[in-house]
Amino acid sequence: MTQFPHLFAPLTLRGATLKNRILSTGHDTTLPTDGTVNDALIEYHRARAKGGVGLIITQVAGVHETARYTSHLLMATTDACIPGYRRLAEAVHAEGAVIFSQLFHPGREIMESADGLLAVAYAPSAVPNERFHVMPRVLSLEMIEKIIAGYASAAARLHEAGFDGVEFVASHGYLPSQFLNPRVNLRQDDYGGSDANRLRFLRQVLAAIRAATSEDFVIGLRISAGDRDEDGLTLPEALAACVALEPALDFVNVTTGTSASVGGAVHIAPPMAYPAAYFAADAAPFRKALKIPVFVAGRINQPHEAEAIIASGKADVCGMTRALICDPAMPAKAKAGAVEDIRACIACNQACIGHFHRGLPISCIQHPETGRELTYGTLKPASRRKRVMVVGGGPAGMKAAITAAKRGHEVTLFESSTQLGGQALLAQLLPKRAEFGGIITNLSREMELAQVQIRRGVTVTRDLVQAEAPDAVIIATGARPYVPDLPTDGQVQIVTAWQVLRREVRLGARVVVADWRCDWIAPGLAEMAARDGARVTLAVNGLHPGEALPLYVRDSIAAELHRLQVEVRPYMRLFGTAEDTVYLQHTASGDAVEIAGVDTLVLSLGHLPVTGLADDLAGLGLEVIEIGDCLAPRTAEEAVYDGLKAGVRL
Repeated sequence: MTQFPHLFAPLTLRGATLKNRILSTGHDTTLPTDGTVNDALIEYHRARAKGGVGLIITQVAGVHETARYTSHLLMATTDACIPGYRRLAEAVHAEGAVIFSQLFHPGREIMESADGLLAVAYAPSAVPNERFHVMPRVLSLEMIEKIIAGYASAAARLHEAGFDGVEFVASHGYLPSQFLNPRVNLRQDDYGGSDANRLRFLRQVLAAIRAATSEDFVIGLRISAGDRDEDGLTLPEALAACVALEPALDFVNVTTGTSASVGGAVHIAPPMAYPAAYFAADAAPFRKALKIPVFVAGRINQPHEAEAIIASGKADVCGMTRALICDPAMPAKAKAGAVEDIRACIACNQACIGHFHRGLPISCIQHPETGRELTYGTLKPASRRKRVMVVGGGPAGMKAAITAAKRGHEVTLFESSTQLGGQALLAQLLPKRAEFGGIITNLSREMELAQVQIRRGVTVTRDLVQAEAPDAVIIATGARPYVPDLPTDGQVQIVTAWQVLRREVRLGARVVVADWRCDWIAPGLAEMAARDGARVTLAVNGLHPGEALPLYVRDSIAAELHRLQVEVRPYMRLFGTAEDTVYLQHTASGDAVEIAGVDTLVLSLGHLPVTGLADDLAGLGLEVIEIGDCLAPRTAEEAVYDGLKAGVRL
């Protein structure tokens, strides 16, 4: 008897039956390299199907040449796509999951082109896109007919390849949504000017898909329950469209947000600053008004959240994509009642959507095996069991210990403090970053399951290593704050980010935060100081705050700094202090910049590696591997990946 009876109840959609209500929603993986399905994508989805997911909806498939919104889009415009899709469907079906594909045209939402040139975008009307600064060309009637035919032929190819259904993407301000939205669709022909005319494109596409496939082929619609943008589609408009289109649909998949604006796009993959399952309530009106099943997705990280949504009648299926990126076996663990063993997503967005926005294959900072299934999908047992010392209990050391132990080595982890976690213990203290501490909880549980021995409060020396007599030592001793030799007369208090986070200092009424890293640390410190009542200037040695961060994390931070009236100064290089003044230099112009009346200067200038142990161990004849910040100060993503590679290397 499962503790999640609603989540693990089967659901039949026309010719397909889902074994549970857990959905991996359509999301771009950036794994395909030539517009077709490849081995990397197949293994990525196979891992999630093997982990017990009920339904996989694969990433968008372009239906027309003008649908190329990125340089790495899967295309379903020729029969060349069929063999790859067939292999993918067979792999997923073999593991007991159902598979659909998204059918896609972005309209004016064009991010990039393959050759770096600006693309020609098409939309119902010449209404510009704010986020990508695209002015679209108005679709002609002939082009509309070709795109409708493209949807039909793409669906036919997927049907031939063995897919169970398709999802017509009308969410996030993409082309079908542009037709629906009266503020974007300004046409006065058969495709605009009235509610019925604005629905015409969607009706014709759905009819064409059904005619090109079969009666048992599943056809669904993905739509935003409001774009959360003043010019976007509203919830009542989206709901009315779904009610009108219901006879042609087998399900509706509800999400929120739009690609068209910075504020609306944050909701496409909301970061940890947003509460779990925060817009599930928006699905409830759809569930009430429609007789067909309603799906919902967005920040649903844990099975108990999904169970509650379904039990309350808000939706029938829950999209849990980032949860599955983080732990492909989450459904199987939930069904078995092993909820403590689930590696919970912390919505950092760093390696999933963050990689996608950089044009890189997606992964997960906690589970770097994701997106690398061909290399790390199966850990090979060690050819010889070794005694391994891991020095440092931060994310790098913990992942190394887990990986080595899983491969059969005898592993002991040594941590000099009484707590595991390293800098993650500090990261979780920043505003709206408490969930980051989940990486410690998850890795700690994995160490327990892998039977890693842990010794806290122990500083490792050469003598201790000689006494332990290991075969290998993995060094993960981390980093410390970088404090440059600044000219100062001592009148302005100068403190580090770590001191502020530990509440070891009082900041005063006027604070300057010097930000060299351009990540989430300095903006978080600025927010803390502002909330404590200080007047704050964030001096960024970059183009803008959060320059190194995933877009949606950065944009959420920018919004909060604006609300708190934190002064942001970009292009700032810290020079020093004198009396009550902080001196900076504009990095582009070279001009001097002065900020007077300052009580405290907070340094967020990066870190220095804690080295030395490797040198101390020279001559002992041991295999020594340095990983994480002691190798080079970076982020938790690199630290955990270093740990994985070190554990595999032994």
